[in-house]
Amino acid sequence: MSTINIPENYQAVMPYLILKNADHFIDFTRIVFGATEQLKTMRDENTIMHAEVNINGSTIMFADATDTYSQQTAGMFVYIENCDDTYQKAIDNGAESISPPADQSYGRSAGIKDPFGNTWWITSQI
Repeated sequence: MSTINIPENYQAVMPYLILKNADHFIDFTRIVFGATEQLKTMRDENTIMHAEVNINGSTIMFADATDTYSQQTAGMFVYIENCDDTYQKAIDNGAESISPPADQSYGRSAGIKDPFGNTWWITSQI
């Protein structure tokens, strides 16, 4: 197997989302998951052409939906420190509950749908 060059702070596979209100997605991920903004390039003063957030070493790329690029959301699984706390932060910041925190064979897990249409399975190790 050959070795490929991947730029620093990136992974071989990263989600790329096209969202309505993408600028608010940055705030949501920062508040709920402790994300840091890596990059934001604007198309105009109100539209993100390309942006990136990083959650514990994992990059999510995204942009604003336009007439050319329609909304494309995703389902994501994320390990976090405390499932219950993160779930509550998500609900307090506009997410809908899919499933409340519960102990599973793989950890304490909950499901939410964020205000942008993405589904998150948030899990912490027991």
